[in-house]
Amino acid sequence: MRKLTLIAGRFRYLRAGSLEPLPAGILISLIIATAGAWALTLYHALGTSRSMGTAVEDMAMHSMPAAGWSFGSLIAFLAIWTLMMVAMMLPSAMPMMLIFASAQARRSSHVAVPTWTFLAGYVLIWGTSGLIFYAVAEVGTIYVSHFPALAPLGLGAALVMAGLYQFTPLKKVCLRHCRSPFAFVAQHWREGRVGALLMGARHGLYCLGCCWVLFTVLMAAGMMSVGWMLLLTLVVFAEKLFPHGARISHVVGVLFVVCGLLYAIDGVSLFQLK
Repeated sequence: MRKLTLIAGRFRYLRAGSLEPLPAGILISLIIATAGAWALTLYHALGTSRSMGTAVEDMAMHSMPAAGWSFGSLIAFLAIWTLMMVAMMLPSAMPMMLIFASAQARRSSHVAVPTWTFLAGYVLIWGTSGLIFYAVAEVGTIYVSHFPALAPLGLGAALVMAGLYQFTPLKKVCLRHCRSPFAFVAQHWREGRVGALLMGARHGLYCLGCCWVLFTVLMAAGMMSVGWMLLLTLVVFAEKLFPHGARISHVVGVLFVVCGLLYAIDGVSLFQLK
């Protein structure tokens, strides 16, 4: 009961009329960070596409690290992965950042450092997730190098998995949190810079739970595929910020399953013809 009373009090405190106007620099800096991340990502993606050779090299260079684990390739992958996550995820996370900054402005005149600390916690979660995706990429590299004709099956399976995940309870819970920035700030507010870091990390975990499976599609289709990056960024943005985001999520799920099955069937037929 005490916890519910505290949350209710925070909701009253965070109602739209009680939030402080944000310094213009916060919004401008977030926009610049997003634009800069996209510029660097596109520069790397287009540079990679110009250096591609055979189809197998395409898969190895365009979507996955070179076969064989090495510390250097891991660091390079994590750097590129983190940059991509900032570019693709920050647009949909920006309302959360701005509401956090507005709430922070009610408590202190120091807004910039806590807001960027919140963002650092958020990016830390997505950057760390790259360790798992790197392992997946290494396995995928071996798979593609041994069975290049079956590559469409990998994308088909990823699409079907992503589509089915859209209907799971975990997706629903995580999406609800991502779509409710006022509720998130009210329920999980922590004071201080460490508190801002932990809040950002918690939001990052909800966001990861909501969207991780979409990036398995990106890994299968080509990690540096500009078209897929733009499409998945739009899907994430629409789910989190458009009205009826849950319905959009379900529509995306159906489309992904259908496209995945078509891709898989085409992959099987191509393999049999060969």
